[in-house]
Amino acid sequence: MNTTGLGIQEVLEKKIAKSTEILKDKLNTVRAGRANPALLDRVEVEYYGTPTPLKALANISVPDPRSLLIAPFDPKGIHDIEKAIGAANIGINPVNDGKVIRLQIPSLTEERRKELTKDVKKIGEDSKIAIRNERRDAIEHLKKQEKDGELTEDDLKSEEKDVEKKISDAISTIDKIVEAKEKEILEV
Repeated sequence: MNTTGLGIQEVLEKKIAKSTEILKDKLNTVRAGRANPALLDRVEVEYYGTPTPLKALANISVPDPRSLLIAPFDPKGIHDIEKAIGAANIGINPVNDGKVIRLQIPSLTEERRKELTKDVKKIGEDSKIAIRNERRDAIEHLKKQEKDGELTEDDLKSEEKDVEKKISDAISTIDKIVEAKEKEILEV
């Protein structure tokens, strides 16, 4: 593949965007004491012998800030859904009334809030590490291009500065996302 510095920059931007999306997805599954359908994104239901995402089998709504309501499209699958939620280990017991499943989101203790903020910081740090690895890879590609005569030394310096700026901006964005999630968790 013969990518110039510009191609490497575009690839880097896509990888940064992907890492940021992954971070947001992971943080959405962290329970912050408030009802959020994303808490159930990773729940897979064994439906007719096939692992199926819960959101493909039921409508998930938020009737109030402390509860989730799961209405299966196929009423026969309600017990499978209930079993999958229990097995997903999200810390919430499902209540099945025969037609819908209710999840009451308990209030978080101060100790649990602090634990969750540590988890959120760890997830953020992992994202920063992934971004820094992308920087290393991009700079290695640029140096290889310079060695192969595809880039001049001045172009290399310019491209490296662009890479550093993109990485710096990405880390700043990650910090803001993590900070917002921490604020949400600590909010009583």
